[in-house]
Amino acid sequence: MLSPTQLLAKLGSRLTYLTQQVGALTMFMVQAVWHIFDTRRIIGRSIRQIYVIGVQSLFVILLIGIFCGMVLGLQGYYTLVKFGSVGLLGSAVSLTLIRELGPVLTAIMLTGRAGSSMTAEIGVMRITDQIDALDVMDINSMAYLVSPRVVAALISFPLLTAIFDVIGIIGGYLTGVLMLGINEGAYFYRIQASVTMTDVQGGFHKAVVFALLVTIVCCFEGYYTHKRRDSVGPEAVGNATTQAVVISCVLILAADYVLTSVLL
Repeated sequence: MLSPTQLLAKLGSRLTYLTQQVGALTMFMVQAVWHIFDTRRIIGRSIRQIYVIGVQSLFVILLIGIFCGMVLGLQGYYTLVKFGSVGLLGSAVSLTLIRELGPVLTAIMLTGRAGSSMTAEIGVMRITDQIDALDVMDINSMAYLVSPRVVAALISFPLLTAIFDVIGIIGGYLTGVLMLGINEGAYFYRIQASVTMTDVQGGFHKAVVFALLVTIVCCFEGYYTHKRRDSVGPEAVGNATTQAVVISCVLILAADYVLTSVLL
């Protein structure tokens, strides 16, 4: 059993390491954003990453969005019917998706699909010395690998969030109107009457913040795979990928709470 002095020393060591990691992550983010405006020919690489992050994730976003909307329609109906407010189903589904579930679920799904891919790809490049080769050839590895992914994520996350919201509202329509018999006009009227531009802008603001968090964390874990304490080589890449996804999801939920508190 550890003595109080040893326990305090271990806690201090952990806090020191955590502080160092937060500082390194912050500097990594600053450099990645800086190189967006300082790098030539970033557009071509960014378009390639938009395809990888956005287009290749479209199907899973459509699939999750339609089922999420259908579940919201079903649950919302059986909740509202108890209060005689079934006509408000359109408002409940649309506001829940646009304000919260759309940005959050889109970001989490993209973390699992695209974020893990970023970490693994950059991590493999690190342990096979490809990043060192870029630096030797006087190619800035941050500008070449990280900044285009940041640009692509900042574009893809809001667009996919909007698609998720729309397909989710359609899913709520399928359940509420076609299956449970709610009046179609009432469903869409409530959406039009309750959703404001402030709600839409709030969802997009969240999507942009989530995009920056996910991309920076995932690229950071891959870029510094070789400095991990717990493993080396291919095992380090696997551990870095797992850690990147977990940290990103936690930060998404934490940031969602903070942003909701500010935007409401």
